[in-house]
Amino acid sequence: MKIGIDARWIFKELSGIGSYTRELIRHLARLERAHKFVVYFSDPGLRDRTVAETDLGSAPNFSTCLLPFGLFSIRNQLRLPGMLAEAALDVFHSPNYMIPLRAFPRGRPGRIRCVTTIHDLIPLMFPAYAPRAWKRRFFLLYRWLMHEVAVRSDLVLTDSRSSREDMVRYLRLPPERVLAIPLGVLPKFQPTVRTDADATGWTPGGARAEQTILWVGRADPYKNLVGLIEAFAALRKQYQLPVELRIVGPKDRRYPEASRRAASLGVEDAVMWLGYLPDDRLVSEYQNADVFVQPSWYEGFGLPVLEAFACGTPVICSNKGSLPEVAGGAALIVQPQDMIGLTEAMRRVLIDSRLARDMRERGLRQAQKFTWEATARMTLEAYKKVMAGK
Repeated sequence: MKIGIDARWIFKELSGIGSYTRELIRHLARLERAHKFVVYFSDPGLRDRTVAETDLGSAPNFSTCLLPFGLFSIRNQLRLPGMLAEAALDVFHSPNYMIPLRAFPRGRPGRIRCVTTIHDLIPLMFPAYAPRAWKRRFFLLYRWLMHEVAVRSDLVLTDSRSSREDMVRYLRLPPERVLAIPLGVLPKFQPTVRTDADATGWTPGGARAEQTILWVGRADPYKNLVGLIEAFAALRKQYQLPVELRIVGPKDRRYPEASRRAASLGVEDAVMWLGYLPDDRLVSEYQNADVFVQPSWYEGFGLPVLEAFACGTPVICSNKGSLPEVAGGAALIVQPQDMIGLTEAMRRVLIDSRLARDMRERGLRQAQKFTWEATARMTLEAYKKVMAGK
């Protein structure tokens, strides 16, 4: 079997999709020797970086191909189908929804089988959260594209059972054509040694050390960062806790509401905007946080929850999307609209060392259930499934 993987979703600053693509390639290269793989890039620098970061260079059954066009070029639709045919691929795997449509006939199997990972359907399910210009220009195109990709793919992969149910419902796919394969956690996400004083912010002399709440992600409205800032402001005002909110993720000028809300509530000096961080600094932020909070209105998976678990950090998350599934009883669960409940949950974790210790232990056990090796093995079985016509 000869399998092509589109690695053009790996950008300079890794998104969740880029990280998924990189780790899938890395772990397939480690475990699989019976089949051939071609990994497609369009940027030579990113290709070289990915080869250096993964085991591609030492895997004799892996090769790379540098495409002269990017993901969103019209040539991706016009030229890539012929190039895939010339490569004599059996399976082509796109880690997100951008596939060369002409390569895969609508409603019937083509010569090359198509596996597409669709991580979530947030723009389709929550169009009200999109920027106004995006809604005007791209919503109809996105909806059409999602349905085209779904009907032309032999198998759709997604990250959770919750997302699988969404694919079946919104894309009207037969359940047997959607497979949930959970993501993994990198070994670098690991805990540091903590004491009870570290967990609660109390020093042995009784003085209160500043504590930190961590949030990781993009500023999209469905992430509910504005709601977190409101609960954070209430925490400082009502309980006089000397706590800091640290926000990791790229700033997005389309969504200025969070920073404006912090200013209007008078907590802008206690909110630290850290921007995008590489993995080593991100690990440090998780390890040093007293609690990680993800109060999203929806998540297709919620990888930061697992990363926080793996670093030994207590987690508070919402009851929406896949978050309860991923948290597995190891987090405090709140409703995203319940600011009083979120404020109280943060207060409990920050002041109760026994609760924080119990949550750390449960989180570490939960994180151990998710590995990239398992993700790669299940994905390889998915390739075999589409080739067998099952």
